[in-house]
Amino acid sequence: MDFNMKKLASDAGIFFTRAVQFTEEKFGQAEKTELDAHFENLLARADSTKNWTERILRQTEVLLQPNPSARVEEFLYEKLDRKVPSRVTNGELLAQYMAEAASELGPTTPYGKTLLMVSEAEKRLGAAERDFIHTASISFLTPLRNFLEGDWKTISKERRLLQNRRLDLDACKARLKKAKAAEAKASLWNDEVDKAEQELRVAQTEFDRQAEVTRLLLEGISSTHVNHLRCLHEFVKSQTTYYAQCYRHMLDLQKQLGSAQGAIFPGTFVGTTEPASPPLSSTSPTTAAATMPVVPTVASLAPPGEAALCLEEVAPSASGTRKARVLYDYEAADSSELALLADELITVYSLPGMDPDWLIGERGNKKGKVPVTYLELLS
Repeated sequence: MDFNMKKLASDAGIFFTRAVQFTEEKFGQAEKTELDAHFENLLARADSTKNWTERILRQTEVLLQPNPSARVEEFLYEKLDRKVPSRVTNGELLAQYMAEAASELGPTTPYGKTLLMVSEAEKRLGAAERDFIHTASISFLTPLRNFLEGDWKTISKERRLLQNRRLDLDACKARLKKAKAAEAKASLWNDEVDKAEQELRVAQTEFDRQAEVTRLLLEGISSTHVNHLRCLHEFVKSQTTYYAQCYRHMLDLQKQLGSAQGAIFPGTFVGTTEPASPPLSSTSPTTAAATMPVVPTVASLAPPGEAALCLEEVAPSASGTRKARVLYDYEAADSSELALLADELITVYSLPGMDPDWLIGERGNKKGKVPVTYLELLS
């Protein structure tokens, strides 16, 4: 009991001495041992790394899970070391509602059939989102958390220890200074000077040792940056995969909707007037954001085995043409295609039996096939 009491009293005395030293430094009443410029730069770099890692981590969490209540729930499960329950994504929930609506409103009606088609697409989007969240959490969020909860806590602990060693060192310097001042007045203080010098040597040694340990940890921030860079590449890769999947799912859906709507409303233009995204492959344009109707014309595509279509003989009906703005430059693959320049306006129309991914385009006295994904159809 006596030993514990003495230790507590000793610790309290050390804490009080450090507090006094720190307060006197703040008011400019005591000298402070300064760290070298390189060390200060390492400290500033480490602080910036920690601060920005926290911000990026928090905002990425918001990106992956916009619902704050769900984020709090996941945080609690993580702290309790329990598995986070599987949660339905917004896309999957929307798919469920649409499927239930189609079942009640009539799955064989045009609206019901369309609801089912969109429901399937939303379900695939929800599954893709789930995979993206899982991959991003493992490859990006987890390494950032590991740094903050592991390496950074170690660095912070050693920095606090270094701060205490510096305060002890400066306190020893102050005591030695007072002892030497008293020695000048009376030779009775020789023992105090020797004792102060010995304490200073010990404090200096401990400070230097702790400074070296802290410096090595701070220099390790460079390795942290390399690791976070690798994780950032993985995060971008997972995002690219996710958005590419979404793009393909929506193109498939638009193609299905275009075909269904064309069957319901024949002889009309079907689709969106919003600009389409560029195709995934420049050599094989994907399904268009809009489809064209089959309209009567004075010429038709040549049947299999016969000569290719003679574009000069093709003449659209007046009601079947439409203006379109070119979104991207397109280089014609052969003489049957029409080369395009971004932002130019052309006239387009479809022909019976023509691939829905292509239209006939006219510019002046030139005409040829053009990919729909390179066009914005105008009203």
